[in-house]
Amino acid sequence: MNDIQLITDLFQAYYNARQNKRNTINQLKFELNFEHEILKLSNEIKLRTYKPLREIAFIVNKPVKREILAAEFRDRVVHHLLFQYLSPIIEKYLIYDCYSCRKGKGTSAGIQRAAKFLRSCSQNYKEDCYIMQMDISGYFMSINKELLYHKVNGILQTEYQKYALLNKVIPFDVSMVEFLLRKTIVRNPADNCTIKGSRFDWDGLPSNKSMFYASQGCGLPIGNLTSQLFGNVFLNDFDHWMKKIMGFSYYGRYVDDFFVMHPDKRRLLNALPTITDYLKVNEKLTLHPTKTKIKQSKSGFLFLGAVIKPYRIYIANRTKGNFCQALEKHNKIIRNHKPTDEEKKQFISSMNSYLGIMKHYQTYKIRKQMIKNRLSAGWWNSVFVNGGHEKFVLENESVLVSTGIKKGKNRLSTFAFLVFL
Repeated sequence: MNDIQLITDLFQAYYNARQNKRNTINQLKFELNFEHEILKLSNEIKLRTYKPLREIAFIVNKPVKREILAAEFRDRVVHHLLFQYLSPIIEKYLIYDCYSCRKGKGTSAGIQRAAKFLRSCSQNYKEDCYIMQMDISGYFMSINKELLYHKVNGILQTEYQKYALLNKVIPFDVSMVEFLLRKTIVRNPADNCTIKGSRFDWDGLPSNKSMFYASQGCGLPIGNLTSQLFGNVFLNDFDHWMKKIMGFSYYGRYVDDFFVMHPDKRRLLNALPTITDYLKVNEKLTLHPTKTKIKQSKSGFLFLGAVIKPYRIYIANRTKGNFCQALEKHNKIIRNHKPTDEEKKQFISSMNSYLGIMKHYQTYKIRKQMIKNRLSAGWWNSVFVNGGHEKFVLENESVLVSTGIKKGKNRLSTFAFLVFL
């Protein structure tokens, strides 16, 4: 790979990294002189002098309490560079039913696929089948770094050999990628990081969820793009083993949350010790002691924030609770003062993120009741919701005119008309 190609790839990685990050301090500092910063980064990578900077550690409480170690923006550019090089290669080795951090996959695809499996395994809901759900205890903090490096590098070397046999040149410098992999995987960012907030923020966080308590040579920081990609790779051998050796066709995984379905409950119970041993011996991982469950198909099961049952999919109670909290947060604003344009935009963005998730499932009555019963009437001076309770939009004069509603009429009757169009 020549210098121009590396610089070109770094520019692309920079453009990808700055998406949705345009207002962060780290990104703005980098962007002040981004051409110089990218050339500097290119030179450090070429000379193998690149070193990741200190990360920022903090706690988030939604949707659950988690420790985040956020990389500096320049290091996120490197993460995107690695993702550009490795993702197309790794994609060929992953099973179809690995849903996390992949184009065309994600939570919604995982939920729909699990629902399809349930229907097929139960013979179109005519027969009973059973779902065994499992979860890795402290997955990211338990990942062995050397084992992960050999897994990723093994895929890289296999592809390199395939290109060589076809007399083709792999479109990047393999030794450079190996160097960046080492720098990204092997280091422990918790050894030298900046704490954002108070140390008391960590109270209540289990030790197996923190990089500060990870075993020697283990742990990946949650929050990095590469960690998501590596989380897929680390259990890839296990995925193939479950499908091909154990013979479970109805198997799917999202990071460390995975399920398997079978018509015979005893088949699942007998497989559990074998699965436990495989994970312990080959992956150095342990199943969560309380999160392994076997459920009957007619009872449904919770997967990726949705309750999947025969003929229908519901939203999880936690999502409904978060939606209620978001509604109350915005109600406090409208009770205190007239919302600014920025607060209106935040309201629209927040509400539509929940409605966008919920509209894919059997939630019409829930959406209608929550909006009707919990949203303060004051908001109807600024917004309205479409007829299917699927999306909030800012009140627009052209929309009102096009529907024959004139400004100055009762707002609630206007809302009622729009809802039932």
